Amino acid sequence: MYDILIKNGRVFDGLGNASTRIDIGIKGDKIVKFGDLLKEKSEKIIDAENFYVTPGFIDITNHSDARWTLFSDQSQESLIRQGITTVVGGNCGSSLAPIISGKGIETIQKWTNISEINVNWQGLNEFFSVLDSEKLGINFATLIGHGTLRRAAMNDATKAAKNNEIKEMEFLLKEAMEEGAFGISFDLSSSHERESSADEIIRLSKIAAEYNGLTKHHLKNEGGEILSAIAEIINFAKISKAKTQISHFKILGRKSWGRFPDAIFIIESAIKNDKVKLTLDIFPYTKTGSNLYAFLPFWAKSGGKEGILNFLKDAANRKKVIGYLEELTLHYDKIIVASALEELSGVGKTIKDISQNSGISPEETIINLLEVNRLKASIFNETIFPEHIESLIKKFYVMVASNGEGYDSEKIKTQNSKLKTGLPHPRSFGAFPKVFSEFVKNKSLLGWQEAVYKMTGFPASVLGLQKRGVIAKGAFADILIFNPETIQDKSTYSNPFQFSEGIENVVINGKIVLEKGFLTHETAGRVLKNSTG
Repeated sequence: MYDILIKNGRVFDGLGNASTRIDIGIKGDKIVKFGDLLKEKSEKIIDAENFYVTPGFIDITNHSDARWTLFSDQSQESLIRQGITTVVGGNCGSSLAPIISGKGIETIQKWTNISEINVNWQGLNEFFSVLDSEKLGINFATLIGHGTLRRAAMNDATKAAKNNEIKEMEFLLKEAMEEGAFGISFDLSSSHERESSADEIIRLSKIAAEYNGLTKHHLKNEGGEILSAIAEIINFAKISKAKTQISHFKILGRKSWGRFPDAIFIIESAIKNDKVKLTLDIFPYTKTGSNLYAFLPFWAKSGGKEGILNFLKDAANRKKVIGYLEELTLHYDKIIVASALEELSGVGKTIKDISQNSGISPEETIINLLEVNRLKASIFNETIFPEHIESLIKKFYVMVASNGEGYDSEKIKTQNSKLKTGLPHPRSFGAFPKVFSEFVKNKSLLGWQEAVYKMTGFPASVLGLQKRGVIAKGAFADILIFNPETIQDKSTYSNPFQFSEGIENVVINGKIVLEKGFLTHETAGRVLKNSTG
């Protein structure tokens, strides 16, 4: 007798193989048998006739932790309705542990109002205990943020670390890896990490490698200097021997698009000739979702939040920044304000609209928005060339990730009306279904089995996630059932709060969390730890 029996579906195993028509028997939290189970009995039978059955999707670049929705929107419904069953947090240099001092939590202040947060943990084990008590709606694994380690060892300093400070970071990372972290993430574009030495990066990467952990990088530059930024990451990977991934890979801005062939050549040469263990993830959208202050030059971003704001108060500095922004020749009619801490009237409008309404230049508008909102304003910006995404999605070393966060429907009803959350990027609601609808069905760039692999078995293998991302005997029962005819993303930039269609059933750890398109409110997620699955 099984707890759940999934019958009559076309099953993709998550390893890139063609589908087969088999039944799947689930008992407890595991897949215990598959094949022809026509005569077998079960407490619950799901008829998957005319549907596809796959492992649950693994979102390897996710920000539900840094944006705090892991706590505030516990069902993570917008992710579940994409078919995501596991998210990986701690990306882009920021994680929620270890928080050694009061400054530690400030690593997420660019995304979250930390004044409303209560942190009652320090180390990773304590953080995991808190998550266990929260009843997670989705499986959660984490990397350790380099920026978080730097704040633990150096408080708010934005300078090169001394040897004793690097040693403290090494100790903290080693402890976190022992407690179940899957690796370390870097963001060398951030003010707190930019001054890090190569020695610091390599020493920390080597510790991750000792535990077969992953090193993940938000590139230092995704525009005019992207080639040197990629070469830098490859050099770190060569020396440290660590598995390395570039998060949300893209080339930003029309002026930089011509560097794409060279970027691909550098990456593929490193993989083929130098045997570097290098992978990339991408999200399937041409608009980025980023912080408005990212437009500021690096020389204006020292000293953390207060340092930046004080810098902008000086008239001479302000004039220099305006000159810098003018030289960027930004398309202000395509830059949409997505969220703001204080001034909500601009949310949903372009920088050009706000500028014209206020009677000041677009560059002054950007600085004013940053000052009024104390840097906490985000934007959508049309800066990615569509053909780059189409080329990347076919590469064997590229996987799919949302780079978004999860939301639940009850929270949306309250917050959408008041615009308290601003406008989340559509990727938080539709990234994975969009790959199927656009690149499998509409453009035939991928086969179904290839797309499924890029969302399941591939990220699981790179991360080192055991018994997930595959449909196999003994694997955890994280399973998705969807309609290939109707699977479709619905979320847009102007109205992002729309769930994807076509996802029929989602099973997490042997429990049905979505049944016939309806949320069951079963909280089946778990904390996942390195080497334990």
